[in-house]
Amino acid sequence: MSEIEVPQFSLNFSYLYGLPKSSGIFKASCSDFYVEEKLGFELTGEGEHVCLWIEKTGENTEYVAKQLAKFAAIPARDVSYAGLKDRQGVTKQWFSLHIPGKLSPDFSQFELPGVTILKVLRHNKKIRTGALAGNYFTIILREISDKEALDSALLNVKNGVPNYFGKQRFGYAGHNINAAMQMFLGRKIKDRFKRGIYLSAARSYLFNHVVSERIKDGLYNQPLLGDCVQFVANRSFFPLLDLQPSTLQRLLDREVCLTAPLWGAGDLTSQEDAQTYELKKLLNYQAIQAGLAKNGLKQERRPLLLIPEELSSTWLNDTSVKIDFYLPSGCYATSVLRELIRE
Repeated sequence: MSEIEVPQFSLNFSYLYGLPKSSGIFKASCSDFYVEEKLGFELTGEGEHVCLWIEKTGENTEYVAKQLAKFAAIPARDVSYAGLKDRQGVTKQWFSLHIPGKLSPDFSQFELPGVTILKVLRHNKKIRTGALAGNYFTIILREISDKEALDSALLNVKNGVPNYFGKQRFGYAGHNINAAMQMFLGRKIKDRFKRGIYLSAARSYLFNHVVSERIKDGLYNQPLLGDCVQFVANRSFFPLLDLQPSTLQRLLDREVCLTAPLWGAGDLTSQEDAQTYELKKLLNYQAIQAGLAKNGLKQERRPLLLIPEELSSTWLNDTSVKIDFYLPSGCYATSVLRELIRE
């Protein structure tokens, strides 16, 4: 099949605090970007799954998983992990290998440049994608052009940033969204992993677009009647059917938060004015909406804003700053950084 022509998708989403005044360099080296995974549950110490706590530098998660499968002489499908981690960085994360029985490979003999196995522990279940509480980040930004502006931006982001999916999800120049559109228009994609990547990119784009529009319209913290809000504590959600002061106070107290749609089959869970708003903003993307629904995705919601936890900063010198923070699962450090510096 010849190349299918698809529209271009802009990745210039709105800034919450305006274009940052300071420029800087992110990931000058791998050691400037450190991520440590937090599972949120304890491993049992026994079971059919061998779990490996691994530190890797300059290597991607999927490749490491394939090498572990090869070393253990098991199918690649029997190696799993909670989430993909950046290649350009130092990351610590868990992998699980399905190896029934009492004998385990001698992982002290496993050799892969940039990869160190720090701990081996059995568990009674596989570590599934998304099965983590969140990630701790330590990031060094270098060649900061305006120290005062950066300090001011750090104060701003403590109050929240747009909960955008990072640009890495969309591929270079939005390639993954274009590939999804080609798939929706008839191109066959046999690779299940690639299909998943393309579907996620298309869905994430619609979410980012709605969030960007709400920021542009001054509605990022202003509820609309029928907005679908989520309890911060347990992630259950419900439509906001009144705008009484007591209801608005729950938003101010961060007991609940506004959300935007993760598109799929079924009706939007937002109602009234909010539903009308979301449908209007997505009017130009009906082909993506139909494609996502046809491929079995369901309507879900995601918080509109992201509030970094345990955020702190330390200036290493006049132009380099170290920033530490924690983000829940599925949230992107780049969404915090884009509000701090221009790259």
